[in-house]
Amino acid sequence: MPDPLSTSMKEILAEKLGESLQGPMEPSTPRTVHGSVALEGKATVVVGMRRVGKTTFLHQLRSRRLSEGTPRDHLPYLNFEDERLAGLDGTQLGFLLEEYARIASEPGPGKRIVWNFDEIQVVPGWERFVRRLLDAKSSEVFLTGSSAALLSGEMATSLRGRAWEVPLYPFGFAEFLAHRQIPVPGKPASPTGPERSRMEKAFQEWLRTGGFPEAQGLDEPTRRQLLMDYVDVALLRDVVERYSISNVAALRWLVRHLLGNAAGSFSIEKFHGTLKSQGLAVSRDMLHQMLHHLESAFLVRLVWMESSSERQRMVNARKAYPVDTGLIPVFDRTGRSGRGHALETAVLVELERRRREVTWVRTPSGFEVDFLARSPDGGTELVQVCADASDPDTAKRELRALEDAAGSFPEARKLLLVLTRDGMPSAAANGVEVRSAWEWMLGGD
Repeated sequence: MPDPLSTSMKEILAEKLGESLQGPMEPSTPRTVHGSVALEGKATVVVGMRRVGKTTFLHQLRSRRLSEGTPRDHLPYLNFEDERLAGLDGTQLGFLLEEYARIASEPGPGKRIVWNFDEIQVVPGWERFVRRLLDAKSSEVFLTGSSAALLSGEMATSLRGRAWEVPLYPFGFAEFLAHRQIPVPGKPASPTGPERSRMEKAFQEWLRTGGFPEAQGLDEPTRRQLLMDYVDVALLRDVVERYSISNVAALRWLVRHLLGNAAGSFSIEKFHGTLKSQGLAVSRDMLHQMLHHLESAFLVRLVWMESSSERQRMVNARKAYPVDTGLIPVFDRTGRSGRGHALETAVLVELERRRREVTWVRTPSGFEVDFLARSPDGGTELVQVCADASDPDTAKRELRALEDAAGSFPEARKLLLVLTRDGMPSAAANGVEVRSAWEWMLGGD
């Protein structure tokens, strides 16, 4: 039998539940999520790196349901990261159903209560309570939580396959514009001169500062410190504490290397040799595990080489990218401007935001194409990213890679993305679309 709830704990839960059913919902910059946000019979789990705005997104989902006609008292919300709730156990969460029945109206026929739980992972045994809500058929469930306990792939196990993951990333370019209240051209593909100048300036600002909501509008020293703090918290809480990592020095070396070499090839073998030369003893298996943990915590994104052979995929270097371009100048020690690396990173994250499955391609002739993107409907795109392809030799190299890759993927759309229109090649190859990256991002295609 579960331990009975203390009177004080009941009062706190009742207070939080009651408050969530009253008062206005705070406005915020709308977030864009591609694909379905909810599936019948499954709990929606919003995943992503810390501080990308998962809690805010949860409130936006509540606001949307309210505007669609869901009664206010059918949208309960609880944040369990409250020190007064320390010691709460999943077997005691049933009190919420009792208290809700006492203070709120019952849903009508065909209607459901939409439960919203934030940081629920701090409550041991929460999974059983959520499954109970789903089994009752009269509730929908939306969850968020820190990556430390709600890592991608683990929810499906915790909820026995009844979780629908919705990834959330830092602001994309369209979200950045909305947050800054910068008007978007009515026709992004054919902007006026002033519109084009405004978009190109804003796009380069977004590439430089990144899309973390709290980092917007900060001066550079403050923003850099904030982003470094984000990385430190992700390391310590989502990796070190979560997986009891003892070799923290090697982990920090790995993170600095990955974030300081955005869009670069990464080989465990080579990096293991680098650490060994510095006197840091760590096994290759441990490095593989660390890399996996960093990706699960959404701090880095890894892109594998396209191959039908699993062995060939494993022996070839992966490409590593930070989850946000704002992290690049914080960790880059080369002194380079990094425009090309930032642009390539931004394109990858946008492809993932659109729920594409992404690999990189090495052609039979040895050329490389940055991304092969497969959409859920089966469509494919070969995407080459080049900040400035106005030089004829550069354009020839980039376009030749796309043409060569098209031999292996004849049905794929071929796309060359550049930073600005001034960076477009003077002549494009047959069948290759050349677009500025900001137009492509706003166009949604």
